[in-house]
Amino acid sequence: MTDKRVLFARLISQGVSISEACRQLGIDRKTGHWWKNGGVITRNGISRVVEPVINQQVSAESGRYLSEDERIVIADGIRAGASARSIAAKLGRAVSTVSRELQRNEVEGEYRPHAAQQLMLTRRPRPKQRRLECDLELRALVQGYLDQRWSPEQVAQELSAKHGRTIAVETIYQALYSPGRCVERDPRSVLRTGRPYRRPRRRGDQRRPRFMVPIRSIEERPDEVQDRSVAGHWEGDLIVGAFNRSAIGTLVERTSRYTILVHLDGQSRADDLRDELIKIFEGLPEPLRRSLTWDQGSEMCHHHLVAEATAMPVFFCHAGMPWQRPSNENTNGLLRDYFPKGTDLRVYTADDLARVSDELNRRPRKTLGWQTPHDLFATLQSESV
Repeated sequence: MTDKRVLFARLISQGVSISEACRQLGIDRKTGHWWKNGGVITRNGISRVVEPVINQQVSAESGRYLSEDERIVIADGIRAGASARSIAAKLGRAVSTVSRELQRNEVEGEYRPHAAQQLMLTRRPRPKQRRLECDLELRALVQGYLDQRWSPEQVAQELSAKHGRTIAVETIYQALYSPGRCVERDPRSVLRTGRPYRRPRRRGDQRRPRFMVPIRSIEERPDEVQDRSVAGHWEGDLIVGAFNRSAIGTLVERTSRYTILVHLDGQSRADDLRDELIKIFEGLPEPLRRSLTWDQGSEMCHHHLVAEATAMPVFFCHAGMPWQRPSNENTNGLLRDYFPKGTDLRVYTADDLARVSDELNRRPRKTLGWQTPHDLFATLQSESV
């Protein structure tokens, strides 16, 4: 592992991205971030500080930054009365690059290339001292509000409005979560999330596909599904028990709001769900199994087998958009009266689920003109025979 850390540092210093360096060395992307930036790793309740393996500064040879020779060209151009735009064109740089260089490194209206190079070298080393570490007055203000259990966003807003001091919300979060905190508060007590460390979040373009077989998007559904004009279109999901160790499948028919609960023996395994869905839909008349819409949960990795066995297409909502299954989401909220969050769903038998679904289906619904889902679905079944 030590050899890989050395190779990783060498690749990063050569300008290779973290993702590419991790791919070449066969390590996880999260590990690469720890190696580069340092941080706190908590395993089995034990926390340890990981020091960064490299200095994060970019090598002097990097073409991203102006070199000393380029600074000499800029100085010669200024003395000759050339404009920033003409100097930038000569260097093949953006005009803003030359303008910023002159703004940052001019001293008393004079630009000296060698002095500018030295100024750059003194500013460049990383990591720099954090703002709350060097600004004692600002740190005291932030500390005072955190002691009153204000959120970082509230603190930043108050400092700007009442004290004329601007600070990024992220700066306060970093001060709370950094290994050597400069504010004396435990994030577990000061933040409402209660997390002792930050939760990494993937960007949208970093999402890993959950399905081996490509899925069909909800946008491919026929228009008749949206306006509920034709029966037989279903929405489905799981309600999950304590610690994600148990689950119950829920199915709702969009036109009648008829609900079917899927018994999974307390498990949310994909194989069990596949078999139960096939059994349920094969028992329905063909006109009442036109489509199924699910969220992008990994429990539906066998979606293609369900679609093939039931001759019914399976569509998927966009990631993180449960409101695209409104009937099912509303029903899941009603079911929480029977199956509260944080309970073990393995204690419920198939008969228990049948009683709950029957009770729910016999309630009159305003959206159905005060008919019950049971009666309306029974009518649909008789018309389908």
